[in-house]
Amino acid sequence: MDITGRKLFVRALLEEGVDTIFAYPGGMVTDVMDELYKQEGIRLVLPRHEQALVHEAEGYAKSTGKVGVCLVTSGPGATNTITGLADAHYDNIPLVCFTGQVPLNLVGNDAFQEVDIVGMTRSITKYGVTVRNRKDLGRIIKMAFHIAQTGKPGPVLIDLPKDIQLQSGDSAYPETVHIRGYKPNEGVHVGQLKKAYKLLKSAQKPLILAGGGVLLGHAQEELQKLAETMKIPVVTTVMGKGALPSGHPYYIGNSGMHGRYAANIAVSACDVLFSIGTRFNDRITGDLNEFAPNAKIVHIDIDTAAISRNVVVDVPIVADARLALEKLNEWAEPKNTKRWLEEIHAWDRENPLEMRRDKGMTPQMIMEAINQEFSSCVITTDVGQHQMWATQYLELNEQKTFITSGGLGTMGFGFPAALGAKVGNPGKQVICITGDGGFQMNMQEMATAIAENAPVIICLLNNQYLGMVRQMQQLFYGKRYEATCLRRRISCPPNCKGPNEACPPYLPDFMQFARAYGAHGIRVEKEEEIAAALQEARGYTDAPTVIEFMISSDELVLPMVQGGNPMSKMILK
Repeated sequence: MDITGRKLFVRALLEEGVDTIFAYPGGMVTDVMDELYKQEGIRLVLPRHEQALVHEAEGYAKSTGKVGVCLVTSGPGATNTITGLADAHYDNIPLVCFTGQVPLNLVGNDAFQEVDIVGMTRSITKYGVTVRNRKDLGRIIKMAFHIAQTGKPGPVLIDLPKDIQLQSGDSAYPETVHIRGYKPNEGVHVGQLKKAYKLLKSAQKPLILAGGGVLLGHAQEELQKLAETMKIPVVTTVMGKGALPSGHPYYIGNSGMHGRYAANIAVSACDVLFSIGTRFNDRITGDLNEFAPNAKIVHIDIDTAAISRNVVVDVPIVADARLALEKLNEWAEPKNTKRWLEEIHAWDRENPLEMRRDKGMTPQMIMEAINQEFSSCVITTDVGQHQMWATQYLELNEQKTFITSGGLGTMGFGFPAALGAKVGNPGKQVICITGDGGFQMNMQEMATAIAENAPVIICLLNNQYLGMVRQMQQLFYGKRYEATCLRRRISCPPNCKGPNEACPPYLPDFMQFARAYGAHGIRVEKEEEIAAALQEARGYTDAPTVIEFMISSDELVLPMVQGGNPMSKMILK
C-alpha cells in the first residue's frame, strides 16, 4: 500500500524508537507537523528559537544516549540551526535534523524562504542531503540515524522538499541499510595495542589523558580498571571530565588552558602519555613544540583523521575506546608508580586549586555547595568563566554527569541543554550553571521550560561582565574593558576601568524576569546563603528556579595559560 511521504516520515521516527522531537513550525513543514499531530507516540517539544532547539536536542541526546531529533522549516528556520549543528559536530553528539524545503520545482529560483542548507552545513555535519525522489525517503532516513550514532557520532541533516512530503510511495521502511564507503571501525589493531602496552609497562612516569571519547564510548569502567590495575594517574580534558570519578585517588584533574597546576606539569614531565578520545586541540596542547616534550605518545581514537592531525604520535591506534581498553585490561599488570604519584601530589600541594576565602562569596564556594547538596543530578553549563570554575571544582561520578559545549564553545548552550536533559530524564534533578552573559543568549527558553513542566535549577553567576573576555582584557590588554561590561550605557564615560558608584543599574533584573514567566527567583549575596538557596530551589517542582549569585567582577579563572604558550607556563596569581 502506498502512503504519503509525511506518513512515512512519522513511521520512520517510530521505527527508530524516537519518543521526543524538538520542532518549530513553518510553511515547509506544516504537512509533517499535521501528521505528528495525529499520533501519540512522539512528544513534540516547541522551543522558542531554533538555535535553542538544537541545543535542547543535544542535551537530550547527551543525557539519554539516544539520537536527538530536530525539525525546522526552511529559510531562517534552517539557518538558525547552524550554530547548534556546529556545536554537535565538534562535540560528537548524535543528532538527526530535518529541515523543510521549498518544492523541487522552485529550488534554485530564489523562492520565498529557500536556502541551500545542505551546502551551508556540509562542513559541520557527518552527512547532509536533499531528498529528491520519494522512493529514496525511507532509505535516506534510515541512513541518517545509522550515520548519526555509529563510529564517531555527529549530526546529520535531511532536507525535505514540500512536494516529497506530499507524494505517495512505498510504505516500507528498511530494517537495515548498507552504505558504500561508510564502514566505521569496529575492531582493534592488536599489534598496535601491544606496542602501546609495552610503552606503558616500561614507563617510569606514565600518564593517561582521557578525552570526551571515553564518555562517548561508555568506557569509564574500563578506564578506571586500567588505572587501578597499573596504578597510573589520570588527567582529563574539559570534555573528558567525569571519565574517572573526581574523588578517585588516581585522578589528578583537568589539564589545559585552565587546568590544574599538577595536571599540566604532569603532562610536561611524563615519559609516556597514553591519550584516549581527544583531538589534542590548542586548549590542551598550547605551544605544540613544548607539549609533553619528554613523552612517547599513544593516541587511541575512533576517528582516523584525528590521529596525528595536531600532535604527531608514536603509536596511533584507530579503535573504539571501550574495545581498546577492554583488550588492554586483559594484559594489564600492576606497576610501581609510587614515586611518580608522590611527585605529582607534591606539585598539587605546591600550587593547590584554591580561591581566596577571605573576600566574600566565590565561585568555588558555590560549586562546593552544589557538590554537597546534590548527590545525583545532570549538570549543564554555558560557556565562560563559570564553565571553567565548574570544570575545576565540581565533583562528578556515575551519579553526577556533566554536559557542556567544548569544541565550539557556544554561549547560550547551557539553559536549553538543561531543558533537553530534563525532558529526557524527568525523574532526575537537572542543574544549569550559567553566567549573566550566556544566559541572556537563550533566556527566552524559560517559556519552553514552563510549558514542558521542566523545573530545572539555574545557578546564574552574575559578575556583570562578559567575564572570560574581561579576564583577558585585565591580564593582557591594560584593563581596557571594551564591550564587556553589561551595565554599560551610551552615557557612560568612554574609558571606564571597572565598576564604581556612578554605574547605572544592571539590566535585566533576573528576579523580575523569573517572576514574569511564572518561575521562582532567589538572589544570593553572601556565602552563608548559598546552601539555603539550593535547598529552597530543590523544593520547587512546579517551575524552574533562577538562583542569581552576585559574585565579584574581579574573580579570575586561574591557573591560566596565555594562548600559544607552553602548558607548563601558567599564570597562578
